[in-house]
Amino acid sequence: MMLSPDQHESDLPWEQTDTETILDTFNVQSGSVPSEPEDRESKTCSVHMPALSREEKRRRRRATAKYRSAHATRERVRVVAFNVAFAELRKLLPTLPPDKKLSKIEILRLAICYISYLNHVLDV
Repeated sequence: MMLSPDQHESDLPWEQTDTETILDTFNVQSGSVPSEPEDRESKTCSVHMPALSREEKRRRRRATAKYRSAHATRERVRVVAFNVAFAELRKLLPTLPPDKKLSKIEILRLAICYISYLNHVLDV
C-alpha cells in the first residue's frame, strides 16, 4: 500500500489495534461493501471469502499433491501407449537394416513414403 502525500504512517491500518476496524479499512480500500449490517455486537471476526469462479476452483484442485500425482501417472501411461504404437508401426515398415533405430519423425516420414509406394503399386 502506498501512502498519499497527506497520509502519515500512524494513519495506516496496521497501527490500529481493533481487527474489525482494520478489516473495514481494507474493505473500503478494495471497494468491497460489507454484506452484514453495521451491528458490532452481532458481527464475527471471520473474513468473508468471495465465491470462487470455475477457473479458480480448477486451479486450486490442480494444485493439490493428490491431483498432481494422478496426473503424472496418467501422463506416464499415455507416453507408454504412444511409444508402443510407434514400435508397432516401426515393425510394419521395411528398412535396411531391420533393427535400425529410428526417431519418431523418421518413423512417420517412412510410413508416409511406404503408404505412397503401396498406393502406387495398387494403381499399376
